[in-house]
Amino acid sequence: MTYQDALEKINSRLLFGMQPGLERIEALLHRLGDPHKALRCVHVCGTNGKGTTCTLTASVLRECGYKVGKNTSPYVLDFRERFQINGEMIPPMELARVMDQIWPVVEELDQEGCRVSEFELVTAVAFVWFAAQRCDVAVMEVGMGGAYDATNVIPTPEAVAITSISLDHTAWLGDTVEQIAREKSGVIKPGGRVVLYPEQQPGVREIMESACQSQGAQLRLPDLSQLQVLEESIEGTDFTADGLRLHTPFLGAHQVKNAAVVLEVLKVLRERGFAIPDQAIQAGFAKAFLPARMEILSRRPLCLLDGGHNPGCAQALREALERYVPGRKVAVVGMMADKDSAAALETVGPLFAKVVAVRPDNPRALDAEALAQTAARFCPRAMAAASCAQALDLALEDLGPDDALIVCGSFYLAGEMRDLLRERLEG
Repeated sequence: MTYQDALEKINSRLLFGMQPGLERIEALLHRLGDPHKALRCVHVCGTNGKGTTCTLTASVLRECGYKVGKNTSPYVLDFRERFQINGEMIPPMELARVMDQIWPVVEELDQEGCRVSEFELVTAVAFVWFAAQRCDVAVMEVGMGGAYDATNVIPTPEAVAITSISLDHTAWLGDTVEQIAREKSGVIKPGGRVVLYPEQQPGVREIMESACQSQGAQLRLPDLSQLQVLEESIEGTDFTADGLRLHTPFLGAHQVKNAAVVLEVLKVLRERGFAIPDQAIQAGFAKAFLPARMEILSRRPLCLLDGGHNPGCAQALREALERYVPGRKVAVVGMMADKDSAAALETVGPLFAKVVAVRPDNPRALDAEALAQTAARFCPRAMAAASCAQALDLALEDLGPDDALIVCGSFYLAGEMRDLLRERLEG
């Protein structure tokens, strides 16, 4: 099949929606030779910070000379971002070749009434490709939840990172942080090694401690007292950890805590036999990159692109804007209908002089007029745009060189806007 055929077949599974449970992915992978069982994995779970944690971990391991697979979601610009080895996306024809191997098995299972979902198929692609390429380690990001997420089919991984937990996907995971934490604790396996983000909402740590105890797993919390921030700016943060000087390009105080999680994961991996010199940690942190995570696209005027889409992300964005962007700010915002847009806009809306709402090109997206009405409750000027191009025009019409443009609310919006912004803004 062609690359386009592969994409169409993957997208065709969207009609089955989200189907929590491991029976389908287990059946699919078993008929493919159980490729996931041949891999050493780092499993990354949580609500916020998973992408940063995966990227920093993979970047350091790559600097150590290991062949590192990274499987993340969602993508921002290119579907192939979800499958990377040593920072390179899967080649189009390689994805088609892997799908040639997997698709007949998917059709067999269909005939048996076992309907593989889109995310399960994507997860299988990652496992098959990483195993075929003989990756030394695979960094796997949980898609949603934990216990019944397709990635949780892996045996006990080398390390589990559990990032900050907050409300998200409440229709599926529960409407309290404790319920969500219990679901996410399902990634803890017998004899595992678990690193927990050090600052959690009440009840989360106790749930994770209980899960570790019942599974005979080791729980480790990064010691934030060993971190000392040296310098912070819009470009990132310089800090020391156990005396080692590091720079992370990711913006915000929460990113230093994500880095602390990664450093503890790396300690676990050292104990598991991985050779990880300090120089590789320094280089891996400095070279790490993620699109649309408070990404700077322009400096005059300042333009930040952020795809965060839940209350925790909105709070992190607010803290970063208050700390690093003191001047007048204009926003282009687009969100999915199943996200809590009122909570997000209540958090960040008062910081903006103007909000331009737009509907991202996605069936789940919230209507621009409805989003603008919500924004008007928290921002003095809110308006709707008919397209991303019009939204950018409206945002730029009174934007001064010392003002800031913030594009936020959804990775889908970020993907649509990124090229437009780079075309229109310079410097």
